[in-house]
Amino acid sequence: MRIAFLVAPEGVEQVELTEPWKAAKDAGHEPVLVSTEAGKVQGFNHLDKADTFDVDEVVGETSANSFGGLVLPGGVANPDFLRLDEKAVGFVKDFFEQGRPVAAICHAPWTLVEADVVRGRVLTSWPSLKTDIRNAGGTWVDEQVKICDHGPNQLVTSRKPDDLEAFCDAFLQVFAQAAG
Repeated sequence: MRIAFLVAPEGVEQVELTEPWKAAKDAGHEPVLVSTEAGKVQGFNHLDKADTFDVDEVVGETSANSFGGLVLPGGVANPDFLRLDEKAVGFVKDFFEQGRPVAAICHAPWTLVEADVVRGRVLTSWPSLKTDIRNAGGTWVDEQVKICDHGPNQLVTSRKPDDLEAFCDAFLQVFAQAAG
């Protein structure tokens, strides 16, 4: 399965990109780095610059139809940049409209809030997003990983980098089920 990893040109929490990427690749999937601009994206270790990564495809030049699932890594700045980009928000919304599985960790649900896809769903995130999720009609829970089956697709969410092992296990299981 081709899996889109959507990140902004700057601000992604590196470990929340690299660990799920490795897990997807090790499971036989094809991870694809999608961003709002061509070139490279700048990873971060919390607030410190880390490595850069080559963009494979650009939002607006690709579509959800090209992928079996979507992973949204966190970082404080990453989803904040993405939710201000109309094409990125539309790209995320398309996965929900097409019933494709989505996985989001840490601050990434901010992009889901902007795409107006959390209403009626139960999810987790970094604790500071609790009010945003509730205000958008979702139910926030403090759990290591949450799989929500509301609607035509499944949504996998986790709180933070410490939850990465459970997050990767859960989204790989959900994506495998979706692939049939």
